[in-house]
Amino acid sequence: MSEPLVERMRGFGETIFAEMSALAVSTGSINLGQGFPDSHGPQPMLDVAIEAIRSGANQYPPGPGLPELREAVAAQRLERYGLSFDPATEVFVTVGATEGIAASVLSLAGPGDEVVVFEPYYDSYAAVIALAGAVRRPVTLRPVEGRFTFDPGELRAAVGPRTRAILVNSPHNPAGTVFTRDELETIADVCRERDLVAITDEVYEYLTFDETEHIPLATLDGMRERTVSVSSAGKSFSVTGWKTGWVTAPAPYIRAVQTVKQFLTYAVSAPYQRAAAYALRNEIPWVEELRKSLQAKRDRLITGLEAAGFTTCRPQGTYFVQADIRPLGFTDGRELARALPEKAGVVAIPSQVFYDHAEAGAHFVRFAFCKRDEVIDEAVSRLARLR
Repeated sequence: MSEPLVERMRGFGETIFAEMSALAVSTGSINLGQGFPDSHGPQPMLDVAIEAIRSGANQYPPGPGLPELREAVAAQRLERYGLSFDPATEVFVTVGATEGIAASVLSLAGPGDEVVVFEPYYDSYAAVIALAGAVRRPVTLRPVEGRFTFDPGELRAAVGPRTRAILVNSPHNPAGTVFTRDELETIADVCRERDLVAITDEVYEYLTFDETEHIPLATLDGMRERTVSVSSAGKSFSVTGWKTGWVTAPAPYIRAVQTVKQFLTYAVSAPYQRAAAYALRNEIPWVEELRKSLQAKRDRLITGLEAAGFTTCRPQGTYFVQADIRPLGFTDGRELARALPEKAGVVAIPSQVFYDHAEAGAHFVRFAFCKRDEVIDEAVSRLARLR
């Protein structure tokens, strides 16, 4: 029998997250690979979801999302960023941010179109661009003075006559960078000059550190009308398994996204939508405490990693630390990540899997710090064996 998988997806096997999480289970290792917290979100929010189930909210909700969640998202964008969106026509609910990004790319880019991405990138970006039949054009983020950034000239060079969109993730997974206003203005200039749409992944919008400000690209001059913004409840409220996200954009873009999304999953869990709406309106103080605790966990992990011999880049946001393995005598992150369970009883993610130019990330592995303090302490104690 011939290969059943379509050609454009043959480069995509089991995700690195599934592979490394399975390795953690099979070896009894501490999993600092996949980015999910080991604690729960605010109890009142969880209670809203439970009560919604008990009260009968168990059938299809409206395809665009419950009005109460769309209204809460619109209120959040206005209050936090000064961005006004009509909840009826400019806010759309998706099965997590991953589906929001997928529906956006599939609706806005087609065969032969090009999509610019910043590498390293979240692995679903490459897959959904391939599903669209489009071509990805990576722009590499490189460490400069302790943070990852891009060369404006390389960004401009990546844009060609077939470029349709730029996919922007800030706060950035896995690099931990929060793009500055100057960096965002560079991206915006390219979008305005070349008439491009920006698709922004902002799932870590609340989780920034050291008073670093997250600036939505849509707030810059001329960008609201050409930006499709995606976020979710999962990271902000520590409920990654709920898969409840949303897209905000001008109405024509929302109609495009809805046209695709309705044939992917049609609707999103009604109980989780109710709970997310409640959380956006009532649990932002809880999120601020989460942000503070994550900053402390970041510092705790970095201290331990550096004591174990790694060199680290201090992330400005997200759940993740990029650790340079070369000071320990290693050069291949994938090889080390697969050996770490035996060497140290810890699982990490090799950063090179997030690159087209794998050599740029071959000497990094990614560790997640969204774990209990005692888990982080035990992990770094084990990693000290590498010395």
